Amino acid sequence: MKRNPVLIVVGTAAALGLAFVLFLALASFLTGSRGSSSSLPGVGSDKVALVRIEGLLVTSENVVEELHDYAEDGSIKAIVLRIDSPGGGVVASQEIYNAVKNARKEGKKVVVSMGSVAASGGYYIAAAADKIVANPGTLTGSIGVIMEFTSVEKLLEKIGVKGMVVKAGQYKDMGSPFRDMTEPEKKLLQGVIDDVHAQFIDAVAEGRRIPVDDVKAIADGRIFTGRQALALKLVDQIGDLTDSIALAGNLAGIKGKPRIVEKKKKVPFLDYLREESAAWVGDVMTRGLNRNTISLQYR
Repeated sequence: MKRNPVLIVVGTAAALGLAFVLFLALASFLTGSRGSSSSLPGVGSDKVALVRIEGLLVTSENVVEELHDYAEDGSIKAIVLRIDSPGGGVVASQEIYNAVKNARKEGKKVVVSMGSVAASGGYYIAAAADKIVANPGTLTGSIGVIMEFTSVEKLLEKIGVKGMVVKAGQYKDMGSPFRDMTEPEKKLLQGVIDDVHAQFIDAVAEGRRIPVDDVKAIADGRIFTGRQALALKLVDQIGDLTDSIALAGNLAGIKGKPRIVEKKKKVPFLDYLREESAAWVGDVMTRGLNRNTISLQYR
């Protein structure tokens, strides 16, 4: 039997990718444990904590735990969130948003430094901070909610396959790939989407102290550059990570150059695989390979 060269190449690439992930996981397991920290030189004992939020927002536990730890640490006077994320899960975004608000209640000044992208769920989190700093070319905004589905009913008919569902409850198979969605189902889901969208708008209006109607006017999913966002009062100033750290130090009343503390996330082997798998599943959902899992996304 002649082997398909395309399948051979794809299979080889997949095997090499898996081997690389296993190598990184093993290296992480051998070199340390979760939550070790490091600090960069500065003046005095007052510190600014640097928390990185990167990639698709699938889970929130690690970031929330880190923010809670810093909120309770008396030597930490301010927190800089470095956000480089296109968004992700609604709940993950909301949980981190609430953790930021909690840190502020504990007396910490919080400044967001936006990287290449801080959009949708990434912006949702940023709205909870005292100040937001963006690069002029940062992509941000995208205040909206999305839920996507795929119907393969016609395809199954062509190949002679019919999907069967047994259910209790009229809407239990809503979003099934085996059939098109009905109008009542679309209306029901639109109501869910609209409610979550309203939550997003309210969070931005509260955090940025902008009238709700002004937020609604731009909350249609569009993206902005950092410079455009500044004009719309979605961010406070243009600058990079260094500027954000300096601003955090000034807001906290730290004299001179603040000491920077950052946790190095070295995780055990099994935890690493779990986190990598969660990120991969989230990426698959984003790319449309599993559209029929009902999942609300700020992205």
